[in-house]
Amino acid sequence: MRWFWIDRFETFHSGSEATAVKNVALDEEALDRYCPGYPYLPSTLIIEGLAQLGGILVSEHLDFRKRVVLAKVAKAEFYLPATPGDQLRYHARLETVQEDGAMVSCTSHLSEGPLSGGRPQADVQLMFAFLDDERFGEHTLFPPDELQTMLQLMNFFEVAVDASGQPLPVTVER
Repeated sequence: MRWFWIDRFETFHSGSEATAVKNVALDEEALDRYCPGYPYLPSTLIIEGLAQLGGILVSEHLDFRKRVVLAKVAKAEFYLPATPGDQLRYHARLETVQEDGAMVSCTSHLSEGPLSGGRPQADVQLMFAFLDDERFGEHTLFPPDELQTMLQLMNFFEVAVDASGQPLPVTVER
């Protein structure tokens, strides 16, 4: 991952669901160059943000022991553009986990103020695959220390809880 398309986690319930926020700012290069004269966050980058949220949800459910990659966008419906000044509230729900992959349902809402549900912006269904070491080698996508730093920067450990509501440990081991 070269860029992060999540600014911070708001909730994280292990094996279940997570919410995160993305602030859409005019200083992001992607907005300026995608459609000159009408800056908005491209739908592909909204999908990437939702995939980052969903991928972390799946990966944490598997104790960060499997390499999780986005395999397919099964469904993507966009209702409104995300323009500079908007705040997107992402929600990901873990639907299924199988031996070779997982499915996550995601939504994006435009925030209209504190605690409001906001207007629906997108509905996306994502499928993730687990890379097999025999076929793809033992290369890790993130060394554990880099992954831990990334998660700390996004407020993950401040909000993440396990199935019983206990805080998740502030370490990532592989």
